[in-house]
Amino acid sequence: MPTDIIDFIHDLKFQDIPASAREWAELCVLDLIGVGIGGATMPMSGMIRDHAAAMFGAGGGVGAADRGARMLFDGRLCSPAGAALAGGMTIDALDGHDGYNDAKGHVGCGVFPAAFALAEATGQTDGQAFLTDIVIGYELGSRLALALHATVADYHTSGAWVAVACAALGARRLGLDRAATRHALGIAEYHGPRSQMMRVIDHPSMLKDGSGWGAMAGVSAAYLARAGFTGAPAITAEGADVAHFWADMGQRWLTCEQYFKPYPVCRWAQGPIEAVLSIKAAHDLTSDMVDHIEISTFHESVRLAMNEPTVTDEAQYSTSYPCAVAMVKGTVGIEDVSDGAFQNPEIMRLSKGLRMVEDSYCNEQFPALRFAKAALHLNDGRVLHSDYTNPRWAADAPPSPAELRAKYHDLADPLVGLERATATETAIAALQTGGSVGTMADLICQPNAVLSAD
Repeated sequence: MPTDIIDFIHDLKFQDIPASAREWAELCVLDLIGVGIGGATMPMSGMIRDHAAAMFGAGGGVGAADRGARMLFDGRLCSPAGAALAGGMTIDALDGHDGYNDAKGHVGCGVFPAAFALAEATGQTDGQAFLTDIVIGYELGSRLALALHATVADYHTSGAWVAVACAALGARRLGLDRAATRHALGIAEYHGPRSQMMRVIDHPSMLKDGSGWGAMAGVSAAYLARAGFTGAPAITAEGADVAHFWADMGQRWLTCEQYFKPYPVCRWAQGPIEAVLSIKAAHDLTSDMVDHIEISTFHESVRLAMNEPTVTDEAQYSTSYPCAVAMVKGTVGIEDVSDGAFQNPEIMRLSKGLRMVEDSYCNEQFPALRFAKAALHLNDGRVLHSDYTNPRWAADAPPSPAELRAKYHDLADPLVGLERATATETAIAALQTGGSVGTMADLICQPNAVLSAD
C-alpha cells in the first residue's frame, strides 16, 4: 500500500481499495450524476456550458491526451479543463451533492467532472481505473481541505482545495513523473480559486462553491506541469504543520465518510429542515396552524439569511425558505428551488416571518456536527420545540444504497426518462467490474430530454 502522497497518486490499485470505499465511490458517482442532471436545468449551467464551448475549444495538442472531452449533460466538445469547469459548475448549480463535514465543503462536485474529462481526453476508459481515480480524489480532497482550513484564517470555497486533488488525477492520467506531479500540485494550489465562502453566503449568486473553477484549475495544472511549467511545492500537501492530516492515508478511507443530501439546498439548512419536520410530524400540524418558526443553530447557518428569494441561487443558500417549504409541503424538492417557484403565499409568509437565533452549543459542534433546533409558535399560543437535530444522511448514519438510488431516479427520471436513467445506473454499476467509462459517457453526455425538446 503506497503511503507517500505521490506514491498514492500513481501507485494505488483498485484492489488496494476496501470494498466499502469502492461501493461508496460508485454511489457517489451515481448521486453526482443525478444532481448534475437536475443542475443542467438551472440557468447557471446553461451559461457556463455555453462559455466553455466558446472559450475552451478542444483545439489541437501534442498527443492523444489533447483530443478534447465532451461536456457532461451537453455533449459539445471542448478542452479537458473546459469540460471540468462546465461539469463542476453544472453539478454545483443544484446544491444537492455530497460533502465532507470537517472540510466544510464538497469533494465530489469538482473531482468527478475532472476525472471524467481526463478519462475522455486520454481515452482511458477502464471502469476500475476510473473508480480508483474517484477514490484518490476523495481521499486527497478531504485531507487537502483540512490542511487549508488549519493553516489560513479565511474560509475558502471548495474550489480552493479541490483544485489540488484534480491536479493529482491529471498527473496520474497523463503519467507524469514524480517531479512533474509535485509541480502540478503546486500549480493547482497557487492558481486554485481562493474564493471567500462567507461572501457568497451573505450575497448568494451563481458563484456558488467554486468547485468548477477548482476543477478547471486542477486539470490545467496537470497539463502545464507536463509541458514543464513549475510550481512546487503545494504546502497543504508538504508542510510539516499539516503532516498529521496525511498520516492515516491508505488506512482511514474518507471516501466512506462523506455525507449525502436529501434536499437540494445548502447542508447548513438541512438540520433546521429536519427539526421543523420532526415537530410537524409529531403533532400532525399543518402550516396554517403556525404563526412563525424560530430556528436556533450555528453562526454560518444563521448567515443563510435570504428569506425572500427571487432566483434559485438565493433559495438554495437560505435557511428560512426551505424550512417554510418543508412546513407547507413536508419536503423540499428541485421544483421548490427552481426559478419561478417563489410565488406560494403561504411559503413566503412563513419564510419572511422565520426568526434565526445563533446558538452557542451548535457553534461548538460545528463543523463536525450541524445541529439545529426549531420552535414552532402556533396561532393558539402554544410553542412546540424540537430536540437538537443533525441533518439526515450523515456519515455516521448514511443513507442506504436503495435510498440513494431512489433520490437519483427522483431527479433523473423526469428529465431524461426512466429508460435512459436506468441504463445510466447500470453503466455506473458496471464500472466496478471493469465496464467501460465510454458506455456511461455516451449516456451522460447527452442533453436532458426536456432541454433537447425545447
